[in-house]
Amino acid sequence: MYFQHSPRLRAEHPTLVAGVLYAEGVHGEPRTELPLADLLGRARQRLAGGTEAGFPEIQAWRRAFARMGLAPTKYRCAAESLLRRLRTSGDLPRVHPLVDLGNAVSAAYAIPVGILDVARCGGGIEVRHARGDERYLTLGGVEEQPDPAEVIFADPLGRAHARRWTNRQSGWSAVRDDTATILVVVEAMHDSAARDVPRLLDTLAEQLHRGWGASSRTTLLTPATPGWRVDVAAGSGVGATGSDVG
Repeated sequence: MYFQHSPRLRAEHPTLVAGVLYAEGVHGEPRTELPLADLLGRARQRLAGGTEAGFPEIQAWRRAFARMGLAPTKYRCAAESLLRRLRTSGDLPRVHPLVDLGNAVSAAYAIPVGILDVARCGGGIEVRHARGDERYLTLGGVEEQPDPAEVIFADPLGRAHARRWTNRQSGWSAVRDDTATILVVVEAMHDSAARDVPRLLDTLAEQLHRGWGASSRTTLLTPATPGWRVDVAAGSGVGATGSDVG
C-alpha cells in the first residue's frame, strides 16, 4: 500500500503539509467511549468567536480551491463542511465510530481528515490531476467521472477515491462495518500547518489506541519525502519513502 502526491501537485501547492496514519485492528465497536463531545466542544468554542470562513485553516483551503478554478463557497473542503454543519445544526450525524472520530478530530483542528479502508484502496493512492477517464463512486452508490485536470485520489485501477481533492470522499474505500485496517490522510496549507498536522495525528493515534487498542504509524510527508509505503501483508511498517514521526 502506498500514498503519495504527484510532483505537479506539490509544485502547484508549495505550502501543502500532509500526514498519514496507518492503523490495523480497528474492527468493531470501540472498547471505551470516544471523546467526541470534548472534540466537538473545542470546535464549538472556536465557532463562538466567528464563523469557520474566517479560520486560517479554512481560508488556506479556499485559496487553494480558487487556484484550481473552483468556487470556494460552492465546493468546500471537508473540514469547512463539517464546521458549517456543526454551526448551523449544533451537532454532527453519527455514521460509524471511526468516521465519527475522524469527523470530530477534523472539526476540532479545522483540517480535512480522510479515512480510507486499506483493503479497498486497490493497492495505493496518488493525489494527482485526473485524466478524465477515472471512475468515482458516490457514497450513495452512483458512479461519476471526474473532470479532466480535477484533483483526485487515484488508485492503480483507475478509480477516484476523492473528488476535488478534499471536497468529497468516494464510496470505493469508505469505512464499513468490516473495516479492520485504515489509512488516514491529513492535509493542510495554513501557516502553522507544520505544527498542527503532527498534533492532529498524535490526537488520532491516541484515541485509536484508547478505543481499539490499535498501534498507529504516523508519517509526515514533505517535498523531500512525498510518499509513504507499507507492506500490508506483513504489516512491516513504514517503508523507505516515508518519514516516521509517530
